[in-house]
Amino acid sequence: MSPVRRALPEEAGEVLRLRQVMIDSMSADGGGPTDWHADSLPALRDRLADPGGGFAAFVVDHPDRPGALAALACGTVEYRIGRAGNPQGRVGHVFSVATDPGARRRGYARACVEELLEWFRAQGVRRVDLNASAQAEPLYASLGFVRKPDPSMRLKL
Repeated sequence: MSPVRRALPEEAGEVLRLRQVMIDSMSADGGGPTDWHADSLPALRDRLADPGGGFAAFVVDHPDRPGALAALACGTVEYRIGRAGNPQGRVGHVFSVATDPGARRRGYARACVEELLEWFRAQGVRRVDLNASAQAEPLYASLGFVRKPDPSMRLKL
């Protein structure tokens, strides 16, 4: 297996492609719009270029397609006021875990998530959250994630 590494700014297009793979896999119709990619690229490139900015994307190169990525796992570190068990208030969030359809079942996503968890540990993160699809839940459970009773709410502005 190719080693897991941080994504480079010039790979922002590939990172967005894999994010779209993840979005499409959760869509009932199998495919969503991609016209937003062009507007997203500059901000993503900036984030990928800032290794200390609280965002990380870990990737594995595609073994059969030079210049393409096989897998992706992204995360951010947020600050919340501390509490017992997390006095520094650092919370990690995992998102955009995806594997290219032609590279699945090889452990690439797991390797990317494991590297992301190591990055969180190095950042002093004591709690990591994610939203898991039913398909991905076994992977996360095997890494120690547990379902929580979540009273989450959302407002779109």
